[in-house]
Amino acid sequence: MKRLNIYFWICTGLLIPAVGLGSALGVVPSEESTKVITTLGYPAYLLPYISVAKLVALLVIFIPKFPRLKEWAYAGLVIDITGAMYSILATGHSVSNLIFPLLALLLVFGSYYFYHRRIQLPATR
Repeated sequence: MKRLNIYFWICTGLLIPAVGLGSALGVVPSEESTKVITTLGYPAYLLPYISVAKLVALLVIFIPKFPRLKEWAYAGLVIDITGAMYSILATGHSVSNLIFPLLALLLVFGSYYFYHRRIQLPATR
């Protein structure tokens, strides 16, 4: 159980730099973040909305209650990251640009997997 908690918190904690930092910077768009989202073919006004949604998803994942909302939060992050990966490929960017989103996706899957493993184990006191 202790090892499972460690793996869960490693994966979940690494979601903050992988997803959270960029989202926090996107809430108030800068010229650079606006350039990134527009080169992927999206309008600039979408950046604050997506950024706030990702921050809310991270908040829900870190709050110990609300299991149904956690499912939605994980699903939203997977949809966001896979959509970003598709956009990178569809706009002709290099495949090497997929490394960071792929790592973020692996962290989301790891966090989700260990979250479910933790809740399936009987509580031992």
